Amino acid sequence: MTILDTGIKVVRNVGRFTFGDGSAAEVTDLVNARRTESSPNAIYLIDDFFKDKKQVVDALGIRGADAKHFIGTQKEPSTQSIDELVVALQASGHTSPATIVGFGGGITLDTAKAVANLLTNGGKAAEYQGWDLVRVPGVHKIGVPTISGTGAEATRTCVMTNLETGLKLGMNSDYTVFDHVVLDPSLTSTVPRNQYFYTGMDAYIHCIEALAGSYRNAIGDAYSRETVNLCRNVFLSSDMMADARRSDLMVASYLGGCAIATSYVGIVHPFSAALSVVFGLHHCVANCIVLNVMSEFYPQAHSEFRKMIELQKVELPTGVCANLTDELRQALIAATIKHEKPLTNALGADFRATLTDARIISLFEKM
Repeated sequence: MTILDTGIKVVRNVGRFTFGDGSAAEVTDLVNARRTESSPNAIYLIDDFFKDKKQVVDALGIRGADAKHFIGTQKEPSTQSIDELVVALQASGHTSPATIVGFGGGITLDTAKAVANLLTNGGKAAEYQGWDLVRVPGVHKIGVPTISGTGAEATRTCVMTNLETGLKLGMNSDYTVFDHVVLDPSLTSTVPRNQYFYTGMDAYIHCIEALAGSYRNAIGDAYSRETVNLCRNVFLSSDMMADARRSDLMVASYLGGCAIATSYVGIVHPFSAALSVVFGLHHCVANCIVLNVMSEFYPQAHSEFRKMIELQKVELPTGVCANLTDELRQALIAATIKHEKPLTNALGADFRATLTDARIISLFEKM
């Protein structure tokens, strides 16, 4: 038995999904259908990008007694921030809502999934970081992604960082999956160009890592291959943000999330997680920074990635790991190697023979 044998054997997909331009208009009816006499109120967790977009927020059908929280996206979710939000919801009496609506990017969607689990399971978020630790079904939840790429709308995890331990890991559980997802490509039309690229590349990177790994299965491969094909349609086109391309990317994001539910990522994500933990970089841009120096491990994907960047005229941060101190080097190493499953998937159980401390730091110093 290897560490990968503890992976997913039975997979739960999203219960239902709605797709198409303008489909976000159905959220009000979806929520109202869940309201009952015993659970009349809902919880809305909305990306704070929409805090001043009154028309968009009003269209969600929020009632006066519902809970409405705008989720900050300057920092990625932490177990501590999730716990604080749950306490606030409990204090306002929203312990058994009709449903939870997550409306936003990956941070907001992951927050909605984590809150849904904690309201029924109790305890602290850190207690559920890992595989299949959630024991009770969470609150019904509806996911509405407003940016494409993370796959958070489809995955069985919600990623959080424990600021005390430095562990960046999700609540990996079938109970974490959204019950209904609304895929409305028109919502992505206002995403800034660089951010659109960074986040969209998360789907591509998920799947090129999965296809290069040792933990493979026919279903995961099928999802991954189609995701990569759709990403190529988008990022090798003349305009990645054209209407048809935004539709392609939203589908790629969903399928990429399905793919990763049946497989594992590889080397990029552990390095990316370390950049997030040590420097506070957001996950998607960190992934791009890492893939940009991974030619020795993913030569074809790296070459294609570079072509996509040049074609779409995207700016990639540089000098992120300039002037590393010994303390920062040790923190980066520790935050990378703790992700044993993806590194084992990519390099085998003896991955430390390849990723020595010196080699890890040499890669970071290129970023």
